[in-house]
Amino acid sequence: MLAGGKDLAKVSPNPGHTQLINFFSMNKAWSLVDLPGYGFAKALKAVRDGFPEMIASYLSGRSNLACVFVLIDSRHTPQQIDLDFVQWLMDGRAPMALVFTKTDMAKASQVKKNIELFEAQISEWGRELPVVFTTSAKTKSGRPELLEFIEMTLGCNEAPRS
Repeated sequence: MLAGGKDLAKVSPNPGHTQLINFFSMNKAWSLVDLPGYGFAKALKAVRDGFPEMIASYLSGRSNLACVFVLIDSRHTPQQIDLDFVQWLMDGRAPMALVFTKTDMAKASQVKKNIELFEAQISEWGRELPVVFTTSAKTKSGRPELLEFIEMTLGCNEAPRS
């Protein structure tokens, strides 16, 4: 969705398809890195159990990390695994934004309620809320806002447009 092209990333109807770290060069100026999902994955248990270590290893101490986009399925109430990952990122002071996905697949009122529940949980930690985006890969809603945020975060005019 961000690059504006189809078939750049492998998408599967089965969660857990991405089991490697995939790099996408964006305008030859910055990289978008797709990490394996840490949540519900239909992968072998041994492979799935290695995802958190792989993700932590990649994110820890990465000086050129501009932002971690935590993708959260907007159709669901807050999942403990998502909350745990967000808290881990906050504890490590990793810059992040929450991206609620699949907004076209639920009623707007349900999406709003789920986001509010997620934000309420974070607020209980006494932490500042991260930036929140709502998106749909199908309708491309949220894409302009994400690209503007990336451009602002990178401090350049190299974010993909269109």
